[in-house]
Amino acid sequence: MSQPESNQTPSMAFYTVVWALLIVIVGVEVLLTFRHFPSRELLAYLLILAFVEAGIGVMYFMHLKYERSILFWSVIPVLLFVFFMMDHIWPDALRIEHLRVVHW
Repeated sequence: MSQPESNQTPSMAFYTVVWALLIVIVGVEVLLTFRHFPSRELLAYLLILAFVEAGIGVMYFMHLKYERSILFWSVIPVLLFVFFMMDHIWPDALRIEHLRVVHW
């Protein structure tokens, strides 16, 4: 499988190979769930494979691989920051559900 040149779009066969690789990764994830690993170990394996899948999807199907690297280095850190902040703000938002409302 040769890499396409920057001015040439990849062929359908190339995308089929990438798609087949994603299907193989999903198969590995399913097989890992049937192996009955401890929960923390299984979670670590599945998260790593999910990040690999997401990376492949973003790089090839969203064509980020063929963009200038400045786009990658400007988008990814912002996304990580947003996800980090969402993780730290959502617990406060869920806490509000359990507060007692005092009616005056």
